[in-house]
Amino acid sequence: MTPWDMIGQKFLHAGMRPRQPTGLTVRRIMPPRPSIFGIPTPPAPPGARIGLLGGSFNPAHAGHRQISEIARRQLGLDAVWWLVTPGNPLKDKRDLAPLVHRLDEARRVAAASWITATAFEAALGSPYTIDTLRFLKLRHPSAQFVWLMGADNLATMHRWRAWREIATTFPMAVVDRPGWHLRALSSPAARAFARAQLREANAAMLPQRASPAWVMLTGPLSPLSSTAIRAKQRNG
Repeated sequence: MTPWDMIGQKFLHAGMRPRQPTGLTVRRIMPPRPSIFGIPTPPAPPGARIGLLGGSFNPAHAGHRQISEIARRQLGLDAVWWLVTPGNPLKDKRDLAPLVHRLDEARRVAAASWITATAFEAALGSPYTIDTLRFLKLRHPSAQFVWLMGADNLATMHRWRAWREIATTFPMAVVDRPGWHLRALSSPAARAFARAQLREANAAMLPQRASPAWVMLTGPLSPLSSTAIRAKQRNG
């Protein structure tokens, strides 16, 4: 977009028609895209502590529920949103169930008034976590969001797009997973933000902390995984 295009859009939004400078050809200005603020999300009252658990949920299972319960209890969360993504760019999509089926199953597994399964990311048109977090920061600036993830995700977080910005957008809570504790704590992301780690005893302070800030949460370890469940289903 040229500087004149940008000026032209500014005039159009103000209801005025800019004059064409001599010697310049004005390109056709496309109508503005629909506002992202028209994308529906679950309620996020000012000051509410909301955990964000993203994933394919292919399928959702009791392990997702357990992660949510551990985070809710230790962080003092008011709600947890399960962000059912249209597709993880780092995973093979050939085994991915339709979004509507995954969303329905997530709602069935959640079965709690404080957990909301939502697929609003589909309307954003981006599969990347960073775009979701940027959107929520603009859409609900007064909510206290915390990004939730399993320890296996922290171990590979350095492969995510703009992973450093993710860590500095909202505080993060990492819930331990079987066999992943040491790998998570020695990962590039954990090392990069080692000074921002809180002690688990201070986890309740996390939603109010400015990012970067993160904590490792421990609790009952669930061996369940969506990958294993799909394999079992294929084998009858």
